[in-house]
Parts: sequence; C-alpha cells; structure tokens
Amino acid sequence: MHEYLSMPWPSPRTRITPLQPWPALLVACTLLGVTCLRELSTLHAAAADITELWQDPSGLERRDLTVGSWGTANAPDPDAIYTFVQPKRRGTSPGMTVLDPRGRRWHVKQGREASPETLMSHVLSALGYHQPPVYYLAHFKLARGTRVSEVEGGRFRLSDPSLRSLGSWKWEENPLAGTKPYEGLLVILVMFNSADLKNSNNSLYEWTPPDGPPRRWYVVRDLGTSLGATGRLDPPPNNPAVFERHPFINGIRSGYVEFDYNAVHGDLVRHRITPDDVRWASHLVGRLTETQWNEAFRGAGYEPAVAERFIRRLQQKIREGAALTGTAG
Repeated sequence: MHEYLSMPWPSPRTRITPLQPWPALLVACTLLGVTCLRELSTLHAAAADITELWQDPSGLERRDLTVGSWGTANAPDPDAIYTFVQPKRRGTSPGMTVLDPRGRRWHVKQGREASPETLMSHVLSALGYHQPPVYYLAHFKLARGTRVSEVEGGRFRLSDPSLRSLGSWKWEENPLAGTKPYEGLLVILVMFNSADLKNSNNSLYEWTPPDGPPRRWYVVRDLGTSLGATGRLDPPPNNPAVFERHPFINGIRSGYVEFDYNAVHGDLVRHRITPDDVRWASHLVGRLTETQWNEAFRGAGYEPAVAERFIRRLQQKIREGAALTGTAG
C-alpha cells in the first residue's frame, strides 16, 4: 500500500476552515481580488498533506484500468447470486443495495450513469486520486425471497471495512485547494465533462491499511454525470455525439483559463485555473496508454466502437491542454 503522512482525523462534524490562521490577510485579499485569494489558498496548502487527496502514480503506464486500483481480489463475482437488501434511496439513478455470498455489501447504481461513473473511478484511481472499490457488471443474478432472476447490472461499489465514512467535504473549504493535484483534478473533471460537482458527492474517508494507522482520504465520487453535456439542468451524460462536439478551452483571460463548461457548479473553475494547471493535468492524463484507455472503457461496459469515439475526443483534449501557452497574470 502507499505510504502516507500521519495527521489527526476530524470528526464527521468538523468544519474545515483553512483561512483561520490569517484573518487580516484574508480581509486584505478580499479587497484585492481573486489572485490574492488564490495565493492565500496556496500558502495554506503548502502545509497540507497532499497524499490525503493524491499519490504520485509511480508505474502509471503499467496499471490495469479494467478493474481499478482495488484489483480483481475485491471484484464482485459475475456468477454469484446476490441477495436484495433495499432499493437505492438517494439520487435520480435507479439501483439497490445487495449482499454477495461472502456477506459483502454492494451499492449498485443502474441506468445511464453507471458506466461513466465506473470509468471515472478507474481513471482517477490510476492517476493517483483515491477512490473506493468500484466495479462494473453488465447483469447479475438477484434473489428476492425465494425468487432468483437476472437483472440489469451497473456500477458496483463495495462497502469495504477498511473505509469509514467521515461525511462530506467542500470544494470551497478544504486544506488542499491551491495545490497542483487539486487544481489538476478540477481540470481533469472538466476534460471529462463531469457536470455534477456538488459537495455532497465528495466523501471524506478514514482508510485503515492492513499494516499501519488510519489515514484520511479526500475522495470525489458519484461522477456518473460525465462524458456528455454540461448544461445547468440535468445534462444528459454518456453521449459520444455530444461529447465529440463539445469544446474544451475557450481561451485565456487575465492569466486564467476559460473553459467551455456551463455546469451548475462551473464557478469552481472560473478565475482560478492557470495554463500551468492545465498542462500539469494534461501531461498526467496523457501518460495513459492506448491499451489502458481501451481497458478502462471495456471495464466500464462500453462497446468498442463507442469507446473509440470517446477516446479519440479525450486524446484531442489532452493534446490541446498540453500545448496551452501562457502563465497566470
């Protein structure tokens, strides 16, 4: 497992307020504008433990994106009979909670968001961003009482005992904003047209490795609204035709990158992302090989012809971002 620095863990009710140590500077920055605020965020981030969000992905080009970073040992058995526990109660996608024959609890998301969410999880975990165990089954056997039937599958997320939820974390209030991996994560999410970046989709975990003390993880999950439109009202995800014609970067203004990104939470990437942030993220994603792209889409249930269209457009965006010139003003 990865090596992490030890830090105290917040309770689920802890409010993370990174700007408290510098109230006078915060007031000054409020008067001077966005650039100073970004510098203040960067100053605080210098003391943060970036491994709580991201680990430099050594050997990235050799990672298997078919099943993600938790590997085949934790994967759901496609031939098993799963026992129905309860229907999915949050969000708009259909789904349910099930138990496998080993007693493991799985959260199944069905419908149009299942494949893109699995893909995003596998890609982010390969790039070094923490993710829970996420897999994809196209269909599975489900037992409800004495009746067993084959049903539509989807994204399977495991409730692993090594991960304890500490609640959610906020994009606007966290100790990692201003770091290159944090800003780069936002670029990657824009690159994939991830259009539902609300705070409730961010999970703070306490992860207990088998050979060490607990570690804190900042995780972005539930990214099924990806690979499609980024409109403000229920944008349709997982649409290659929409994704192919959707622009990526509109230009640079006052030293910051302007994206063609009109999601509800689009303010997260306005007047904060520099050309260097985009180049960093593009070079990181660009390290994935053609084989790995195909593995990622196959492992998320995509047909080869559809996967090819998404991959081609993503590679265009990667080249566009890597070639971006300019610096922050």
